[in-house]
Amino acid sequence: MKVTRETIQHVAHLARLNLTETEKERLTSDMEKIISYVDKLNELDTSGILPMEHVIPIRNVLREDKAEKSYDREKILSNAPLSEDGCFKVPKVVE
Repeated sequence: MKVTRETIQHVAHLARLNLTETEKERLTSDMEKIISYVDKLNELDTSGILPMEHVIPIRNVLREDKAEKSYDREKILSNAPLSEDGCFKVPKVVE
C-alpha cells in the first residue's frame, strides 16, 4: 500500500489535526516505512503455525465453580429499609 500526502491530509482532516507541511512530509515518510515493514509479514509462511492469543503460556487460574447454599432471603431483606415481594424496594430513578 502506498501512503500519499493526500492520504495523510485526509486522515488529519478526519482526526481534526492541523499539520504543518513539514509534519505532513515526515508523517508520509514514517507511515510508508511502517506499512512496508508490516507488508513483510505477509511474505512469511505461517501455514504450519497454530494461532495463539498470547506469546507466553497462560493457564486458567480461576477456582472450580461449585453450587453452594445461598443466604436466607428473609434475613437479608430484614436489613433493607423497604422490601416488596421478596425484593429490595428502591425509589424510582428513571421517568
